[in-house]
Amino acid sequence: MSKKIYTVAILGIGARGADAYGELINQAKDRFDIVSLCDLRKERLERFSKHFGVPACACFDNEEEFFKEKRADLLLVATQDRDHVRHCLKGFALGYDIMTEKPLTDKKEECEALLNAQRKSGKKALVCHVLRYAPAFLKAAEYIDQGAIGKLVAINALERVEFAHQSHSYVRGNWRTTKEAAPMILAKCCHDLDLLQYYAKSKCRSVSSVGDLVHYKKENAPEGATARCIDCPHIDTCVFSAKKHYLDKWKSVGCPENMWPFCVVASAPVTEEKLQEVLKTSPYGRCVYFCDNDVVDHQLTNIVFENGVKASLTMTAFTATGGRRYHFFGTAGELILEEADDTITLKPFGKESQIISLANLTENGYGHGGGDAGLINSLYAMLSGEASEVTSFDASVESHLMGICAEESRLKGGALIYLR
Repeated sequence: MSKKIYTVAILGIGARGADAYGELINQAKDRFDIVSLCDLRKERLERFSKHFGVPACACFDNEEEFFKEKRADLLLVATQDRDHVRHCLKGFALGYDIMTEKPLTDKKEECEALLNAQRKSGKKALVCHVLRYAPAFLKAAEYIDQGAIGKLVAINALERVEFAHQSHSYVRGNWRTTKEAAPMILAKCCHDLDLLQYYAKSKCRSVSSVGDLVHYKKENAPEGATARCIDCPHIDTCVFSAKKHYLDKWKSVGCPENMWPFCVVASAPVTEEKLQEVLKTSPYGRCVYFCDNDVVDHQLTNIVFENGVKASLTMTAFTATGGRRYHFFGTAGELILEEADDTITLKPFGKESQIISLANLTENGYGHGGGDAGLINSLYAMLSGEASEVTSFDASVESHLMGICAEESRLKGGALIYLR
């Protein structure tokens, strides 16, 4: 029997909706067929209409027109943080199954509204917590579940945002301010919060959190710095120079036409002329010390789960490189997952340590260590009834409540917040 092919409508054809998920879905032509697109940017619509083979009559730059009728089996919501709730509610009302980018929301009442809308519609829904599909993080769970370190007692998680990623996404970019995006604990660490409750295998009891914006503000600008890097005397020496991050780095990697982050700041095909214009006019050409950012550059969160497992999560921009580090402590040993080294280290008490290479488990393709591809495979399994949702709305709401309470605690100076 041939497989059913599910039609897909994509709302938001940016780096995730088009270049990542859209591309993976488009390659799986035996399982999916992209039939409609919607985005505010006409150049993106034109480009991906051709690339995905979607006729112009099924492409929209106005969401009201797009939502006038149901256009596919599945709606992929890959818009900005503040739009996810509105778009999911409209999608459920039309009878779509939904896959949506995270975070869902930073409001408890909206979490409940989404759950109610899904239950009322009877449709399936998946949240893009891609690390839950990444082989390295699944392998860590496998060791823990097998009892390799005994009973899990505590987890210490480190999210290295990295200085360059912080300046690109959270100082100059789309997630720089809570007016336009969710607080950073949700925008960046939604993956981590989801993983922590997945490993703990328990709902959360309480959260406390502290953090602040200490560096990326005008009082820390070097003497003589200007509002735009192109005019600044430090353009070739500052580690945050937009010229160094975009133009110089683009040249150093061979002038690619379509590679992150260059294709985010300039439309593909990326050219030197376009990047020069970015330096002169785009928000990405601004000095990191003179932006309108207000999200934190570091945050430390402590979590207590109902089954007694404790977790600490450190998110910081002040690292030279990216990559997560998860340290698990059990009654019979330790387990360390280190993305930077592509290793898991198992340290059983009284026995020799083992170092497991993750190189053969991960992939270089669409990121998140194979999680993106795993997510799309799980999406088809969900739609076809072969398997239930791994990162369902029900499961995702728990980690969202953890993030919402963590931000409440941070704003209250680290107060202990109970989820229930």
